[in-house]
Amino acid sequence: MPTRRPHVTASAAQTELAAALAELRISLELPDEFPADAVAEAVWVATHLELPRHDLTAVEFVTIDPANATDLDQAMHIEALPGPAGGFRVRYAIADVPALVSPGGAVDREARLRGQTIYAADGRIPLHPPAIGDGAGSLLPGAPRSAYVWDFTLDADAEVQRATVRRARIRSRARLSYAEVQRAIDAGTATGTLALLQPVGLARIELERRRGGASLNSPDEEIVLGPDGYTLRRREPLPVEDWNAQLSLMTGMAAASIMIDGGVGILRTMPAPSEEEFASFRRQTVALGLPWPDSQRYGDYLRALDRQNPAALAVLQAATSLFRGAGYVAFDTSAGLPAPRDTVQSAIAAPYAHATAPLRRLVDRWSLVICAALCAGDTVPEWARHSLTELPSIMAASARRAADLDATSINRVEAALLSDDVGRRFEATVLSLRGDSARVQLAEPAVTAECHASRHPSPGSRVSVLLLAADIASGSVRFEAVE
Repeated sequence: MPTRRPHVTASAAQTELAAALAELRISLELPDEFPADAVAEAVWVATHLELPRHDLTAVEFVTIDPANATDLDQAMHIEALPGPAGGFRVRYAIADVPALVSPGGAVDREARLRGQTIYAADGRIPLHPPAIGDGAGSLLPGAPRSAYVWDFTLDADAEVQRATVRRARIRSRARLSYAEVQRAIDAGTATGTLALLQPVGLARIELERRRGGASLNSPDEEIVLGPDGYTLRRREPLPVEDWNAQLSLMTGMAAASIMIDGGVGILRTMPAPSEEEFASFRRQTVALGLPWPDSQRYGDYLRALDRQNPAALAVLQAATSLFRGAGYVAFDTSAGLPAPRDTVQSAIAAPYAHATAPLRRLVDRWSLVICAALCAGDTVPEWARHSLTELPSIMAASARRAADLDATSINRVEAALLSDDVGRRFEATVLSLRGDSARVQLAEPAVTAECHASRHPSPGSRVSVLLLAADIASGSVRFEAVE
């Protein structure tokens, strides 16, 4: 029987995998190096940027990101409000990409072709040249930076009472990782902003629950390159990541509200699941042995699932049917382009806009410029109004490209992980059924695959599967359920 390998080692399989991943850049027509004129323009604007007069460098902002991130979009500062009513003041600084990208210029043209930063297994494909994305635009600590600073007043329950945004000069004090912040909070040594992030984040999660919002909060499936080669890792997000994400969601909801009230902007939308989709999902939860009670909202049900229960994997897989159809809708009532009748993003259960990641997502640049102009009572820049309707198709195309890359990359790594194990049996959990085909999740390694299953096992059940083939170049694997 073949010996299991936890990684794809430096071998013929590793060489073939590296070539297969590199080929994806060609077959998916992913962007390559930045054009020379875009690089030159980025370097020039990075060295000639005039910082805003409004000075917030005395505010002790910090950033919290993955450990190796250099394109830092957000910095935060949280303080408790004095007085018996309590509450919080949250200042959330967002990278001032609009000041670094000239509308219609070389960087702008290239960014519109890319749409977003794409994360490939063999390297990141950034939205902007390094002089902007990893340099003058990134909220790195120590040096003054230009930023769009959102200023929130929250009550004791973390409900927003007031929200504004304007450009300002800031200086981040520290670049922190999620892991080190979580350790400080768990140890009780966190102070200032870090000590307040947990209560604010938890309060915002409770508000989301009351709104009827939902989040799958599934473990991340990541391709990791280590000394022994590529492997897959399922990583459970740290609690601090959820708390941090709540600040971004709060900002996106505020941006949507400002743009809706101002009659111009672009929303991130997701239609609510239909009654038929809810009914189908409810039947699936019964079949999986984790029935969804009639009295419980689906967001509460999903949050309460025990991620250690194998059947919960199948439930979360089935729940993806409730989170489909996300897109963007642009509107400008002064130009006869009305806002959509239903402005609610169903997973968040509130109107929502992307406004917190302009270094990595094209559309956020428009949201920031429009919201700042509306808050100041200024005219929205003509370039932003004129190009609004182009954004939904640009972002949809880039999202498809990123999703295709993610799926095909994972498929090829999975095939490589299994390439020496053809003829071996694995234990797996059935996620879903379609005819004689079952979608299964292997216990080890973390591989999800289609499997021929003529005996129709029940979703959520455990089965033994035999690996019949694993082709690295195409990313295809073939299993058959066995007794």
